[in-house]
Amino acid sequence: MAADVVDAVAVTRPRIRVQGVVKSFGGRVVVDVDDLVLGDRPIEGLIGPNGAGKTTLMRMIMHSTPLDRGRITLQPVDGSEVALSSLPAHQMARHGVVKSNQVIMDFDKLTIWDSLLLAVAGARYERPHRIFSEQALFRQHEEEIRHHLDYFGFSDPTAFAMSAGEKKLLDIVRCLLLRPAFLLLDEPTAGLPDELTEKVMAVVRDLAAAGTSVVIVEHDLNVIWGLCDEVLFMAEGSVILRGDPQSIRANRTVVEKYLGEGHV
Repeated sequence: MAADVVDAVAVTRPRIRVQGVVKSFGGRVVVDVDDLVLGDRPIEGLIGPNGAGKTTLMRMIMHSTPLDRGRITLQPVDGSEVALSSLPAHQMARHGVVKSNQVIMDFDKLTIWDSLLLAVAGARYERPHRIFSEQALFRQHEEEIRHHLDYFGFSDPTAFAMSAGEKKLLDIVRCLLLRPAFLLLDEPTAGLPDELTEKVMAVVRDLAAAGTSVVIVEHDLNVIWGLCDEVLFMAEGSVILRGDPQSIRANRTVVEKYLGEGHV
């Protein structure tokens, strides 16, 4: 048995189950998923045409978009169950469920350092008088933050993130600092040069090898084919196919609805 297969079997992973989930906007159903389990494989890709419901589904998992009906649960490795669809979005991270942003977002008034320190500051620091604990928080996470910033090539952490690429990478670093058990990535390499795309892919592989379940939405299909252990194809709000990258890439439905003949 190949080493990567052994690793995938040996590492126990958290899973997310989506049951009877529906979401409509303006009378149009954009997500309609009967029963879907995510996390069976270390890295799963979610692809499909624009408007298929990919980002909406991920936002529903995070409960930043409310469900019309249905249930979404997290099944951690300890055998318990957490009803994500009953939790407010701000409580997801404490259960290890973390999502990157599709649309570039950053704190324009915060330096790179302060933006990342905010990501690791627990609720106990969110009080005016706890500003005096900032140095302790800095010392606790300095080595880890410096590691990520050096890896992605940030030369001056006291500066502000200026480019779209820097802001995209900061969003990914914030996710990493939360040490996710289940990581949802929404177009994490959009707009990044090839060198940084490879670095993001390497980080994701390392996370998955350590036991994190990863689901990635990405329009760069080279990332999907080169990174994912399994690919799910979504169209008209539903996941209609799933399988290994080779079989999904060769499927006629996928070719006709999404890839086009030039990608075969």
